[in-house]
Amino acid sequence: MEINLDSFRLSPGQSADIEHRPTSVEPICGSKKEYKKLLEHHVKELASLQQLHYASNQTALLLIFQGMDAAGKDGAIRHVMSGINPQGCQVFSFKHPSSEELSHDFLWRTACRLPERGRIGIFNRSYYEEVVAVRVHSEDLRAEGLPDESVSDSSIWKERFVSIVNFEKHLHLNGTHVIKFYLHLSKEEQRKRFLDRIDDPSKNWKFSKDDAHERDFWSTYMKVYEECLSTTTSINAPWYVIPADDKANARLIISEVIVETLKKLKMTYPKTTDKHLQELKLIRKTLA
Repeated sequence: MEINLDSFRLSPGQSADIEHRPTSVEPICGSKKEYKKLLEHHVKELASLQQLHYASNQTALLLIFQGMDAAGKDGAIRHVMSGINPQGCQVFSFKHPSSEELSHDFLWRTACRLPERGRIGIFNRSYYEEVVAVRVHSEDLRAEGLPDESVSDSSIWKERFVSIVNFEKHLHLNGTHVIKFYLHLSKEEQRKRFLDRIDDPSKNWKFSKDDAHERDFWSTYMKVYEECLSTTTSINAPWYVIPADDKANARLIISEVIVETLKKLKMTYPKTTDKHLQELKLIRKTLA
């Protein structure tokens, strides 16, 4: 089954319409064996493209993963990027900010972790938490030490959206391509995954009472995410809303997006000069 990426990509000005977007779609593969074969193909293709990307050393790629707890962010990163050379990839998970991070503007801690040219950077959660989780929990905003008038001004969220859009435009203009994935999970599927984490001793560490507490704010999160995605998607830094109830499907869609993105980049292996070729020939003659 061909993957139509356009159906998952949000265009500028398009509403995310979270409430009516499906959290599951028709399976891309008819069997688990077929799924593994296709994912393996994607992983190999991605590994080859990443090697070229690393060697060309002209652009950077930033992949951002957002979603509710248990949406499958960790699993998607682990499975899709399994064939990547660690030299050309770096992963950062952003949790509650430290006191040092709270002393800076809200983009600072992620800006410090941006990928270098030739590398793929992965953010498991990101600066988008500052317009999602912090918006849901107003006490987190007050903890950032902002002036009272900023905290009480409702326009702070629109201003942060503007800052984010401008930040991503700046990144693109300077050679960093940004791709953003929102893993769209249903509340019922999250409930099942939480139960699995409780019942499986090897997954107990993944779950805490705070995760269950966040379910009380589900409707608020959906509204906040909808405005966030709708406002911050752009041609050069698009959001992909990935149906996440089916982990296999989600991983195949994500891997296809990354492969197609890398294919569109103008990448070439560094050209060898005539002088260097002559040096190589002399060295080869000596070694032979």
